[in-house]
Amino acid sequence: MKHLAYLNKFFYKYRWRLLPGVLFVIISNLFGVLPAQVIRHAFDLVNDNIALYRLYAGFDRQELIYQLFASSLLLFGCIVLSLALLRGIFLFFMRQTIILMSRHIEYDLKNEIYAHYQQLSLAFFRRNNTGDLMNRVTEDVSRVRMYLGPAIMYTINTVVLFILIIYAMISVNPVLAMWSLLPLPILALTIYFVNNIINSKSEKIQEQLSNLSSFVQETFSGIRIIKSFVREQALQKRFEVQSRKYQANAMDLVRVQALFYPTMLLLVGLSTIITVYIGGQEVMKGNITTGNIAEFVIYVNQLTFPVTTLGWVTSLVQRAAASQKRINEFLHTQTEITNGIVKQELQGHIQFENVSFTYPDTGIKAIDQLSFEAKPGEFLAIIGKTGSGKSTLANLIMRMYDCDKGQIRVDGQPIQKFDLQHYRQQLGFVPQDVFLFSDTIANNIAFGMDELPQDQLIQAAKDAAVHQNIMAFDQQYETLIGERGITLSGGQKQRVSIARALVKSPKILLFDDSLSAVDTRTEEEILRNLGRIMANRTTILIAHRVSSIKNADQILVLDEGRLVESGTHASLLKQKGSYFELYQQQLLEEEQ
Repeated sequence: MKHLAYLNKFFYKYRWRLLPGVLFVIISNLFGVLPAQVIRHAFDLVNDNIALYRLYAGFDRQELIYQLFASSLLLFGCIVLSLALLRGIFLFFMRQTIILMSRHIEYDLKNEIYAHYQQLSLAFFRRNNTGDLMNRVTEDVSRVRMYLGPAIMYTINTVVLFILIIYAMISVNPVLAMWSLLPLPILALTIYFVNNIINSKSEKIQEQLSNLSSFVQETFSGIRIIKSFVREQALQKRFEVQSRKYQANAMDLVRVQALFYPTMLLLVGLSTIITVYIGGQEVMKGNITTGNIAEFVIYVNQLTFPVTTLGWVTSLVQRAAASQKRINEFLHTQTEITNGIVKQELQGHIQFENVSFTYPDTGIKAIDQLSFEAKPGEFLAIIGKTGSGKSTLANLIMRMYDCDKGQIRVDGQPIQKFDLQHYRQQLGFVPQDVFLFSDTIANNIAFGMDELPQDQLIQAAKDAAVHQNIMAFDQQYETLIGERGITLSGGQKQRVSIARALVKSPKILLFDDSLSAVDTRTEEEILRNLGRIMANRTTILIAHRVSSIKNADQILVLDEGRLVESGTHASLLKQKGSYFELYQQQLLEEEQ
């Protein structure tokens, strides 16, 4: 229960829902126990008055006795119905307090987890897969809610009902009470063990269902590749194998349940038989009346459901504890990126001073003793082979990671001192792996802004050389793009991503190889537009093609995280080093 102790703060927050709920549980059970006593009086009335009725056989008073007898039974029936109605009303109130409380806590917990996810660093998301993150905020929270609502409600209900019924049974006849309750512990243990088996098999079903869903999702996401390689039949067979596993697990569960419910009914029936048999002996001894036997049978049947829920509630608590443990692991995870307090308008002066960085999850050293300076308004280009650390450099400037050694300064301040949100709001970032949301083109471009006039949105699209493509669509800027922008071409996605960065009018522009999917003519158009936009803005362009960066004020050539050359396009060509070799190689590729 130590993992579930985290939820105590929510119980305190919603205490004015929980406490009335407990009160409604007690009241509803009082109204649940009383009908048995009313029925006892009704049985005793019948038993006592049958002899009297027969005694007046042939007399006029027999009809009067019959009328009194019938009206009394009708009164008892109305009392039972009234008590059942009152119990139903309080059961409704009970669910409206305790179950609604669990829904409120579920809402708060999901929001707390999601907000915490937002604060964690990029390294956290590299270490954990998306499916696991989603499961903890959906499936695990749902299991915790079952503890917060049904488990707590039925636990309180069972405890109160047990106390009331056992007290009532012992007060009537302790011997009959002991014999009547004898099969119930066996029933509880049976249910507990069988429930564990059912839960184990249910877990396997859920796991296989998850595998099946993942397989189907991946199939539909890669349908273009599947059709291209004519692999439909092969994947159909794999799907059948996965479905067969799911079917086998489901059939195992059905077999257990098919044996479980008859066993449960057998034990309940056994308890009723014992009650009638022992109760009959006690009646003959004169210790109880026949009405008490009927009362005890009702009590036994009333206890059956709480007993059957014991195993279920126990399994709910166990599953909730396991889920809350998984949730707590992430909630207790602290981000490596601590927030600063400095909020100032950036000028765009960036300095790297002997910066080194190694990825914590892989141990790969991406940046090694790197030093350079980008002055305000300067166009800085970075080029190098794949794996030379270019994208890592962009992530360090965005402060997705903190460097291991050295210092990164922006406008003379250590980057760690800036307020993260205020700092990143002044940066325009175009990632190498473009991500677009399943929304309209307009909303994707305006993603970084709370409000954006239409003319600014259109101007950003023009600057990114994507306006004409957008206008060619039927819905133009209101065109809905599919998941991850699948309805757009690679070049269109990159240009929409560029427009999304430009529309913010950032102080620092970061382009991480964001022109790789566009043709040379479009690239030149974008660069011409950027020439106007980059005025008075520090721009860092990471590229593979030399043609993208030849007009840069300064070019850095990286190799295995180290700075091997720096200078302008012309000066680097004169050095005839790594940059010159790269330039010559790309010229040959273009000629071919």
